[in-house]
Amino acid sequence: MYQVAVEKVGDYRRELVQEGLARLLARLGGMERFVKPGERVLIKPNLLSAKPPEAAVTTHPELLRAVILQVQQAGGIALVGDSPGIGSAVKVARRSGMLAVIEETGAEFVPFVESREVQGSGVYRRFELAAPYLEAQRLINLPKLKTHEMMTMTCCVKNLFGAIVGTQKAAWHLKAGADKDLFARMLLEVYRLREPDLNIVDAIVGMEGNGPGSGDPCQVGLLLAGDNALAVDQVAAEIAGIPKKLLYVENAARQMKLPGAERAEVECLGLDSNEVPFRSFRLPHLSDVQFGLPAFLKHRLRNQLTSRPEVVEGACRLCEVCVKTCPPGAIRVEGGRLRFDYRRCIRCFCCRELCPHAALRLKDGWLLSLIKKSGTPL
Repeated sequence: MYQVAVEKVGDYRRELVQEGLARLLARLGGMERFVKPGERVLIKPNLLSAKPPEAAVTTHPELLRAVILQVQQAGGIALVGDSPGIGSAVKVARRSGMLAVIEETGAEFVPFVESREVQGSGVYRRFELAAPYLEAQRLINLPKLKTHEMMTMTCCVKNLFGAIVGTQKAAWHLKAGADKDLFARMLLEVYRLREPDLNIVDAIVGMEGNGPGSGDPCQVGLLLAGDNALAVDQVAAEIAGIPKKLLYVENAARQMKLPGAERAEVECLGLDSNEVPFRSFRLPHLSDVQFGLPAFLKHRLRNQLTSRPEVVEGACRLCEVCVKTCPPGAIRVEGGRLRFDYRRCIRCFCCRELCPHAALRLKDGWLLSLIKKSGTPL
């Protein structure tokens, strides 16, 4: 059985987070089970973009502080690193409040800049992952529980996509992002190259709606932890009330028969997921109803059965973040406004995810719109 600890923590007051984390880890044997004296321990938070903690886009700095202190008390050397979706790691860490915590605790900040080639053993035979991610003796994964417009949920496994440095993320979106199942498989292959020693989920305040960057904060009041990322993700999905058919990563993991992918293998310690008094997360905009269609129909009906990004009138400031981060280069500025090439657009929604002004929305293709209006079960 793969154990997942669940602990109630009502808010981010420092003493509450530190006490709650101590109780959470005690259910798993304490931080000493995962960290030995003298080991270099990489803590990998979610540093998606430069937003303040209250936006719930990034891991909360008080949880990072509590984890650093636990690592140091166990005798470990605490490192903190990630590669943001947009902007420098230093800028994102400063804006999110994490850089101040790193400096106050004496941890070492190791932004993911350099990468090393690693041989895969699945669909993809070659990856380049951040050097600090590969070199650390221990890895603690520190994701935020959020919805995700492409994968429906982002938690432990999805957070490890940050081990891919900078613009290489766009290359992977271009390579695998046009197919959600294939993208999920790629995420799992990254996960298997370096599985975390411990996963601790920030679900005190999560994000629902159009996550991971443009959704709404939602109070959950929980911390989750476990040494198997897939097991933790399953419990997180239950707490969020996300239907199994929409969990692309978890469904791909079951097909691959990965450890922790079956719910029967998972034991909750403390609070069971079905005892959590919380309403289901409001899910992202349903942007695709191509599930199960043969490839030739997917190609022919793609524009009709999917959503596409478009500008919210009056909201775009022409900062060109979307232009610079669009994996297939399907966005340009022309005549003082954004223009989209929907033939090239792969519907990864990186533009919406990274837009700092929430200036993009999704418009349904006519068949998708008709299906939604008809009430046909999806």
